[in-house]
Amino acid sequence: MRIGAFLPAAGFPGQDHTQTLEAAVDAARAAEDAGFDSVWFAEHHFMSYGVCPSAITLAGFVLGRTERIAVGTAVSVLSTAHPVALAEQAALLDQVSAGRFRLGVGRGLPLVDLEVFGTLDRYERGHADALDLLLAAVRGGRVRADGPVFGFREVEVVPGPRTLPRPDVLLAATSDASLGMAADRGLPVLLGMHQRPEEQAATLERYAELRERAGGGPVSGHVAASVAHVADTREEARKTLLESLPRWLRPGLAGYRRIGQEGPRRDPDAYAAFLCDAHAVGSPEECVRRLRDQASATGAEELILLVEGAGAPEAVRRNIARLGAEVLPAVRAARPGGAG
Repeated sequence: MRIGAFLPAAGFPGQDHTQTLEAAVDAARAAEDAGFDSVWFAEHHFMSYGVCPSAITLAGFVLGRTERIAVGTAVSVLSTAHPVALAEQAALLDQVSAGRFRLGVGRGLPLVDLEVFGTLDRYERGHADALDLLLAAVRGGRVRADGPVFGFREVEVVPGPRTLPRPDVLLAATSDASLGMAADRGLPVLLGMHQRPEEQAATLERYAELRERAGGGPVSGHVAASVAHVADTREEARKTLLESLPRWLRPGLAGYRRIGQEGPRRDPDAYAAFLCDAHAVGSPEECVRRLRDQASATGAEELILLVEGAGAPEAVRRNIARLGAEVLPAVRAARPGGAG
């Protein structure tokens, strides 16, 4: 069982962008010191939900500031990046980090980002082509494209990867369409914290059905996201997050500016309560139990924990340290081969 820290560089009120990004880097280094197996960064544009517009850039910086821990993107958005350029960056980071980089990608949402970058057409009809081109290019060697979305003469992708046949690639997937895309290609999937563990388990069961239908064997490496905040008591942990999370979620969720018809917006207070109820928020014993249950229910090989919920950088680092000392060892011990 691998356990990672999920760091979206959450923009809490009262912290400027410099403080937020410095806190995310400090949290990543604290996670390495605390014994986490990985840290993961998310890409967001034009919003305070996350002030990191390039997860792969921040991942590269953190790879250079750490020595052991794996660093991944959860996710890099394929609809706003050229898949060959993303593959080049992934192979480069795989090379210089001695294989510590992991690439999570997703389609993203129909947000104003697509209007700014001029990629709405790719979002609407080019996701499968982009994914296939990424998977071809990240292996290195020669690649060309002759489709309606991507078309160019044969080129050699340099550098090739250090990890063979290619670095890890995961696909964020919850819908049948994205699950089918991952299953057809034998890619592990990344499941979001907006799902309860039993919903994540049902998603992976559906993935297995689609994978069998595609004629493929079992796929390992699935990753499930969660929220984790530890305190002396469950009441104290919930109180902290129910006070702090809405301060982040309210302006952050408001920053999701859709193209076309607006979708329903989550209520920040209700969503904070959901996250506390659904995930590992409580005493050390409660967090151990909930993470064990999540791992058992889903069968995911890795859990990645949102650890920034308290907001204040020192409180986040304290949460990371307590999780590393009081929670992670017991969760790993619950499964054979659990050491990271």
